[in-house]
Amino acid sequence: MSISLQTARFSFEISPRAAVAGALLSLLGLSVALLSLSIGSYPLSIPQLLLGLAGQLDGVEAMIVLEHRLPRILVAIGAGAAFGMAGAMFQTMLRNPLASPDVIGFTAGANFGALLAVLLTGGMVVAGALAGGVATALTVALLAWNNGLQINRLILVGIGVSLSLAAAADLLLSWTDERIAADMAQWLTGSLNTRSFADVALIWAGIALLLPLIIWLLFPLTRLAMSDETVVGLGLSLVSLRLLITGVAVALVALAVSVAGPLPFVSFVSGPIARGIVRGGQPAVIAAALVGAVVTLLADLAARSVPFVQLPAGVFTALIGAPVLMWLLMRQFRRGNL
Repeated sequence: MSISLQTARFSFEISPRAAVAGALLSLLGLSVALLSLSIGSYPLSIPQLLLGLAGQLDGVEAMIVLEHRLPRILVAIGAGAAFGMAGAMFQTMLRNPLASPDVIGFTAGANFGALLAVLLTGGMVVAGALAGGVATALTVALLAWNNGLQINRLILVGIGVSLSLAAAADLLLSWTDERIAADMAQWLTGSLNTRSFADVALIWAGIALLLPLIIWLLFPLTRLAMSDETVVGLGLSLVSLRLLITGVAVALVALAVSVAGPLPFVSFVSGPIARGIVRGGQPAVIAAALVGAVVTLLADLAARSVPFVQLPAGVFTALIGAPVLMWLLMRQFRRGNL
């Protein structure tokens, strides 16, 4: 059962289950964020933390809260949300849980483009990530084309392209200075270390610009979950919609990669978890954003909690996502879909 809201120009439905799930996910994310802000080599109590956020602390405590931990948490939330939305959009559009940007190579392409831009220009990270993501999307589509775009072929080609780009990124690092290579290697795994408010502004401004378009796309995304014949019969332009959704998703991935690195499998796991929570056959893009933010926050918290070493958050997102990927691959193989 859902609640319908209508205005003169728009109408949409709100599922009570989805609303409750969104509220609980938001509460969980807020709790993990507060925990991440309070723990560390210099632990802070909740009262100190709240005073720091209100700007009523001075000295070391204010510096720790406002300059070090808060930007990192805000970037984690933004990057996780961007990855989650991109993954849910791709998986819904292509009707396959394996068809997420990090599995079919788009995240690796954005990552390689950002790395190449940094090494060649010392900057232009967003432009490099966007160019890399678009180029990879075109390459995967062309290589997978065989009298049409078959989804399973696209996934297999995308996995191969992703591995090739990862190897190319390692080759680039081997040609750079050792200190730069060490820093970039951590970023290539997916890291939230030393984030600043410039990164916060970048990811959140990008999401704010894309969010109206994403909300508008929720209606056609629901229809794209049906067969191609049904979509065309409903009067929707299948090719134009897929191009638009791909462009928006690649832009989200590029933004997230530019501030946090690839963070493997966040896009992949967010959509299925969100759909399992919300149910009802909806794309669950907004719920996937919340799941992606929570997964990223938990991974970063786990990375910071390891004693004596600063591990990148991508290590823990990979630990979550890799077994899920293997399980889904085996299930698809047993069904004869691969």
